[in-house]
Amino acid sequence: MVMARGPGDEYESGVCNIGPDEIAHRLTLAHIGLLITLGFLALLIVTHVPLLARFSVALPAWGTAVAYLQAWRRFCVAFGTLGVFNFGQVGSSERVADPQMRARDRRRALEIVLLGLIAGVVAGTVAVLLPI
Repeated sequence: MVMARGPGDEYESGVCNIGPDEIAHRLTLAHIGLLITLGFLALLIVTHVPLLARFSVALPAWGTAVAYLQAWRRFCVAFGTLGVFNFGQVGSSERVADPQMRARDRRRALEIVLLGLIAGVVAGTVAVLLPI
């Protein structure tokens, strides 16, 4: 039986550098990160830290957002930075040979990190503004 190939089933510079196993791995990490972020926020609230200290929730929220963005965009930040891709089992990778393709991958990786940072700052700001 031949499986039909669709978008995201193979490496595309600056667009897609991970396959289903890597995507599932990032989703798992993102879900765990979300639980950690919410737990950390709850701890900050119940221990009555100063309001501005609640902004520290931005850091785990940033990591969580990056993990979700990687899964959603089918693009690993670390792989894009290192110039590799993986459509096999988690833990393996192949090298991107073309320097222009690696440059596109680095730009996409930076974009994901910056979008995650924005999400983290928003989460931190919301944490500070919560009326609790």
